Amino acid sequence: MGSFSIWHWLIVLAVVVLIFGTKKLRNIGADLGGAVKGFKDGIKSGGEAASGNDATPPSQQVGNTAQRSNADTVDVEAKTKG
Repeated sequence: MGSFSIWHWLIVLAVVVLIFGTKKLRNIGADLGGAVKGFKDGIKSGGEAASGNDATPPSQQVGNTAQRSNADTVDVEAKTKG
């Protein structure tokens, strides 16, 4: 009762082919292969871009701090024990 035999998998494959058809399964396979290839290319180019841009600092977001009220800001000073 453990794993399925080859006959079980062949029957499942036949049912899937009957339900979806070979053309749709071929399209799904091509789409999945293209997605995996695009993912690998993105990972590869992301690693190259990250290693090549170490000299540039990350961009900072600039907000409109002049309109914020001081009631939203909490000023805290850290003290060391000793």
